[in-house]
Amino acid sequence: MTAHGDYAVVIPTTGRNSLAGTLAALDTGHGPGPREVVVVDDRPDPREPLPLPRSELPIRVVRSGGRGPAAARNIGWREVGAGWVVFLDDDVVPSAEWREQVEDDLDVGPDVGACQGDIVVPLPSERKPTDAERDTAALTDALWITADMAYRREVLSACGGFDEGFRRAFREDADLALRVQAAGWRLVNGARVTSHPARPSGFFASVRAQRGNADNAIMRRKYGKRWRRRIGEGPGRIRRHLAITVAGGAALVASGLGARRAAASGAAVWLGLTAEFAARRIAPGSGAPSEVARMLVTSVLIPPAACLHRLRGEWEVRTGTAERPAAVLFDRDDTLVHDVPYNGDPARVHPVSGAREALDRLRVAGIPIGVVSNQSGVARGLLRDEDVAAVNGAVQRVLGPFDTWQWCPHDENDGCGCRKPEPGLIERAAARLRVLPRTCVVIGDTGADVAAALAAGARAILVPTERTRTEETARALAEAEVAPTLEAAVSRVLRDGRVRAATRRPVRQEVPR
Repeated sequence: MTAHGDYAVVIPTTGRNSLAGTLAALDTGHGPGPREVVVVDDRPDPREPLPLPRSELPIRVVRSGGRGPAAARNIGWREVGAGWVVFLDDDVVPSAEWREQVEDDLDVGPDVGACQGDIVVPLPSERKPTDAERDTAALTDALWITADMAYRREVLSACGGFDEGFRRAFREDADLALRVQAAGWRLVNGARVTSHPARPSGFFASVRAQRGNADNAIMRRKYGKRWRRRIGEGPGRIRRHLAITVAGGAALVASGLGARRAAASGAAVWLGLTAEFAARRIAPGSGAPSEVARMLVTSVLIPPAACLHRLRGEWEVRTGTAERPAAVLFDRDDTLVHDVPYNGDPARVHPVSGAREALDRLRVAGIPIGVVSNQSGVARGLLRDEDVAAVNGAVQRVLGPFDTWQWCPHDENDGCGCRKPEPGLIERAAARLRVLPRTCVVIGDTGADVAAALAAGARAILVPTERTRTEETARALAEAEVAPTLEAAVSRVLRDGRVRAATRRPVRQEVPR
């Protein structure tokens, strides 16, 4: 069985009143409770307190600054130390038996990385559901949504968490699930039950929802044209929306040019396709006049809105994701963690500000990462191999897993080919990852890091610190690149890829040694 308290609950919220009901249901359920509940306040400018009820549960509130659901969930899971993280939406209602059931759900083998709860959407029995109610009911068939989804924390750490490039909920959920499966873990369905009441929505909610088509462009870029099949979805309507939009646009152009016959033909096609779309939406609904009116108006607006958002997404994908590197390799000391000369004490490992977030961005993007580090303290008798391994292990515990660790135990008098500025470490790391050195990016804080990268034919980015010599920075400006921070260097890699990514098989992450 899962040890009592070995799971935490993370609830991102935009301040909806339903949050109080979610917490109250979680508090009054049967069985042992979670180790803690982290509520992530995702309001851009929270002036009013969140609607938190009195609770026996240990509840903490952290803020994410309105960065969106993916970022809020990332902030939440990084705050907790439990072995499992259960994500809940702020408008769901866990059943009275939920706490007992989640303990059973998480009693799974080590190959299971995540477990989804059973989502139930209550619908009115006295009438047909509205469009908004049907949209919510569709969640019962959706795979791996975080309305109620539990992940092992080590799995989130290994995969970098949620991709914050998605604008709306749902797609970042599916993206994470696909990456977790690709990394070798299984995803299963649990027995716990969570109710998801239909959300109230405005007149144009279905039009605003078309913004998600931009995220569909990201999914296509990551997983190919058949990505919907991989997450259990049927084909989308974007092609039909495009046909409606083209027909309507052609009718308007022809009318403006005075071509009445062509304009009439285009208008007839547009009207027929739009009527078919509206009828498909109206037929399963309640038939109320206000509902029919909303379906008619929004059926006219949805096709062009969907096409515009999809085009915007495709444009951003094509212009913002140039050829990515096959791997990014980092120096360790003063690049990822603050330098402690000849450090053999894991307790003295302290990450550079923003290092975890920068590394997770690469993990989410599917780019392998590694460490290439000189450790001459071994040759000088100041460190043992096991000391270096212990410190590397501490680095991995605070910054997450790396795909390869390569370090040189020699000093400058040994004449080895691996000590930077020699290219050996970069070449070994590339060989371990089954990529070419020239397809890699090396990020470090010294001239030796830059020289080793250039000698191996890799791209080099210098991130200067107070210890970086002025002449090293000047040379990097002339021969390579300079970034002010580690986060800026990673942003540059993701925004401005300059090397061709090689096709590779998945590589099992190494244990530091």
